[in-house]
Amino acid sequence: MKAQTTENNRQIEPTKSELEILQVLWEQGPLTVRLVNDKLNENREVNYTSTLKLMQIMADKGILTRDESQMKHIYHVAEKEQTTKDFLLEKFIDTMYNGSASSLMMQLMGNKKTSKEDLETIKALLNQLEQK
Repeated sequence: MKAQTTENNRQIEPTKSELEILQVLWEQGPLTVRLVNDKLNENREVNYTSTLKLMQIMADKGILTRDESQMKHIYHVAEKEQTTKDFLLEKFIDTMYNGSASSLMMQLMGNKKTSKEDLETIKALLNQLEQK
């Protein structure tokens, strides 16, 4: 699946509210606006018409697709979850750490108590990357 891009070949960056909707759809799969809104309301109060409008905008932007074959429209994520997360992480690293993944990792390790299990997982990943 190809990344959603604007006319200038730039990937579309979802807003915070759009990411909340994407997270629901990534976890639950394709849903109606009502079911997405119900899931959002588990964390905070969100008006149905606000969710509907935002999902319509997301469909217009190409972030979501809409199946209109039935009376209740079903919305699908147009982009794979990993593709969107990779894009956002790369943009974050570029913006906040001048493109340095090692600076990000040092910040992460310094700001949070890392469990022994996490350290072992990180070591295993580093070993895998070194062997490639």
